[in-house]
Amino acid sequence: MSQVFKMNNGSAPNNEEANLQIYGFSGETGGAHASRTIMVDELHRLFGVIQNPFAERDQYRMAIIEENALGKRSAKTRMLTYRHLADLYGLDPSLMVFRGLRFFWEREVDGQALLALQCAYARDALLRSSAPYILSTPEGTTISRESIEKHISTVFPNRFSAATLKSTAQNLNSSWTKAGHLSGRAVKIRRRANPTPGNAAYAIFLGYLAGLRGLSLFGSPYAKLLDCSAERSLELAQQAAQKGWISVNHIDDVFEVSFPSLQKHTDRERL
Repeated sequence: MSQVFKMNNGSAPNNEEANLQIYGFSGETGGAHASRTIMVDELHRLFGVIQNPFAERDQYRMAIIEENALGKRSAKTRMLTYRHLADLYGLDPSLMVFRGLRFFWEREVDGQALLALQCAYARDALLRSSAPYILSTPEGTTISRESIEKHISTVFPNRFSAATLKSTAQNLNSSWTKAGHLSGRAVKIRRRANPTPGNAAYAIFLGYLAGLRGLSLFGSPYAKLLDCSAERSLELAQQAAQKGWISVNHIDDVFEVSFPSLQKHTDRERL
């Protein structure tokens, strides 16, 4: 399976793409980052209100729109907030991408912002498009809004107006800052993120859902979001295994992983 989910120009998805959609990946060419960041604060408040990790999507919708659990000022803003959060994260326990987010979110407080970015990366094309530029920039380098705009316009030529391009670049910079890959307010500086065992386990889970196996899981786009070496990722994954979050068997060049707490029997059969 592909490491990064891509839809085939709006046509009906093939079997591979359909399977990835079932897991919670999205190949839509747009993305919430045209008008929002990864919305970590809203996600934190929402999970605080809905503490049941197996709550259905309608419960999230009701909490945001009808109960105004996030404290938005108008009905329109509540509707948009729900739509953007659903676009970024799925908000549906039947989607394994979202199920993994909630599982590790509850167990790894220090890694929550990066967990949000990891999930959003699997679902937001605009965020995915910015990753190669951000991750390849040397530590200590200034990353301006204009440089992000240039990168986006190269990836999506003639697609965005100047105003949308500006807001998208600002939102992307903010998301990468929240996740720990950038620092600063007006001036963004590239820095190294600080991944946790939960982040490493979630990266492996996403790569596994995308069809990767063995040590190739540590070279996936999801693992690269950890912003560390493959050796460090493996070390963090082993720490996650010690906590009982995942099951790891690593001998020499053989790496096997399973997720007994995350996968139902039907999920394992499908994979």
